[in-house]
Parts: sequence; C-alpha cells; structure tokens
Amino acid sequence: MSKSYYEILGIGKDASAEAIKKAYRKLAMQYHPDRNQGNAEAEEKFKEAAEAYEVLSDVQKRRIYDTYGKEGLRSSGYNGPGSSEDIFSHINDLFGDLFGFGGGRARRHDPNAPVQGEDLRYDIRISFMEAVHGVNRQVEVSKRETCWTCEGSGARPGHRPQTCPMCQGRGQVIRSQGFFQVSTTCPRCQGTGQVITDPCADCQGDGLVNRSKKVNIRIPAGVDTGSRMRLAGEGEGGRRGGPSGDLYVVIHVDEHEHFQRDGQTVYLRLPLSMVRATLGCEADVPTIHGSAKLKIPAGTQSGERFVLRGEGVPSLRGGGKGDMVVEVQVLTPTKLSKEQKELLRRFDELSKEQEEEGFFARLFHGHLGKQKKKNEEREKVANG
Repeated sequence: MSKSYYEILGIGKDASAEAIKKAYRKLAMQYHPDRNQGNAEAEEKFKEAAEAYEVLSDVQKRRIYDTYGKEGLRSSGYNGPGSSEDIFSHINDLFGDLFGFGGGRARRHDPNAPVQGEDLRYDIRISFMEAVHGVNRQVEVSKRETCWTCEGSGARPGHRPQTCPMCQGRGQVIRSQGFFQVSTTCPRCQGTGQVITDPCADCQGDGLVNRSKKVNIRIPAGVDTGSRMRLAGEGEGGRRGGPSGDLYVVIHVDEHEHFQRDGQTVYLRLPLSMVRATLGCEADVPTIHGSAKLKIPAGTQSGERFVLRGEGVPSLRGGGKGDMVVEVQVLTPTKLSKEQKELLRRFDELSKEQEEEGFFARLFHGHLGKQKKKNEEREKVANG
C-alpha cells in the first residue's frame, strides 16, 4: 500500500498550512538533487514530497483528497506533475515559492491585463465623545487616480503600449543558476511586460494622475484607538481598466479629562464631601450618555467602587452597552468657617471618646484575659 501524502511529509491530517510548508521545506532541503547527485532514491523522494505539497497546500485539492483520495483527484482532472521534465519544472516553481526566487516555468505576462490600484491609509483623530457616539467626517485625501485621458493605459489616445522587446511581455528575464532558472524583474519595462512609446501627455505614461478628493467617513459608535475602517474603491486608481484600491482609515481617540475607558467599560472618579459620604446620599453622576442617579450608602470610604449597568460604551458588533464604574473620592475640607471648625472639633471630641473607649476596653479586657490565663497556669504548676 503506497504512503499517503500526509505520511510522505510526516504530518498529521489536521496539520496547518504552515506545518505543511515547514515539513516540505525540510524534505526539499534533504533530498534536493543538487545535494544528492546521481541518487535515484533521493530524486524519487524529492518528487513525492513536491507532489504531496502541491496537493496539500491547495485548499480545494486537499479537500478532494481528504474525502475521495487520489482517485478523487484523478476524477477531478488532476494527474500529478506529468512527465519528468514537467515534474522538475513544477518542483522549481514550488521551491521558488517557498524560498523566494523564480522557478523553471516563466509565466507570460499579459500586457493588456487590468491592474488593480494600490490601497491607501488615512489616519484620523477624533474626540473621546465622538468615538463613543459616532461621528461623520469629511476629509480630503490626496491620491493618484486613473488618468481620464488614456483611461489608465499610459499611452497617448489612439496608440497602444508595445510588448517589451527584452522580456517578450513576460515582465521577467530568466537566467540559469545551477539547477535553477532564476527570474528577475525586467529592467526595461520594470515588470509590466510593455513599454510606452507614445506616452499620454496628461499622465506622462504613468496611467495615473495626482488628485485630491473629498471623502465622507461615517465613524460608528464604539470605535477606539487602533480601530480600522475599510472604504472600498477609495484607494488609488487602477490601470488598464483595473479596479481602484481601498482606503483604510485608522482611528486615533483623544483622552477625556474625566472619563477613562477600557473596552466597553468606562471609569469615573466621583468627588464626594466627607459629610455626604458619612451620612449617605443620592448623587447625580455624569455619564457618557448624560446623568444618572447613584445611591451612596452611609459610611462609604474613599476608593469604594459602584457599578452603573448599561452606562458604558456601545458595542461595535451590537448587543448593548458596557458598564460604568464609579470610584468615590472622599474630599477633606480645606476652607472652613469658624462655626464649621467648632462643629468639627465637637464632632472630633465625641468621636475620640467613642474610639478611645472602644480601644481601651478591647486592650484592657484583652490584657486581663491573658494575665488571668497565666495565673491559672502558675497555680496548676504550684499545686502539682
């Protein structure tokens, strides 16, 4: 019974794409023909590993193989790399994909193929409250758009780009290096596969022109610093009828003077007078949505926290709002009238009497208890 592709690469059926690539890289280095010249067994193992990698690295082929095996692949039209020449040509391609250089088969570049525009990034700064509630902004973006005159071809109207004579339209030139045929970007056409002999007067043969455009950005409620928005088609223009790229808007949120945020939870420090904290009260608490009532129990200490449900930041994915955590800060009065000072002194005297009575009572009773226990122990020793 022949080995499965998973057995050939030495991996399990649940192996990730990265694990498949890593296993093939190891075998390719071990059995590469340049390292095993004249070794037919190594050559065969190298071919097996390449075929296994080709199938398992392709999501569709792997799905067919896992369900129906090699017979299923044949039924779908796949019969392996083919001849010996095709095998090594295919191996070069795979090896080039893994190690970053061109393979044996140069793919011909279509000089008339549409080219999609580049994606752009735009950083925008908004306030804390704008991030919480959402905001609409209009910004001006400088970008390169498809030239209207030549429609992105780069050639003067009535003319067409010519196939590059150096690379014959491939966009790459090939040179041999030992076992490999290494592809590099064509220096004449810079990889485009074509040259502009009669450039457009407006874009100077580039196919793109610099323009500024006003873009409306609808920032949803709940965004935070680092949030990204994708505006499809608002990037740079395409060439030769290709679509425009996308614009990625990166959000930066300013800090708030009083509110702090962690995800959907908002934090607030609430200053409270000593009297209100001592006696208890119902406080009006500012929130990011307005004002809310918070019942402060008598005897609340500085640093105690209370939670207001649903007074936090809305979720970007829906599902309601977060909570708000209120931390009480008991304030010590600094500017007092004579009457206030007298009242506080009287209060302090009463409090001091209560505290001292309780403290000395606990200390005294505790001391008497320990002394009584020691006396009892001594009596036991004396009486034998």
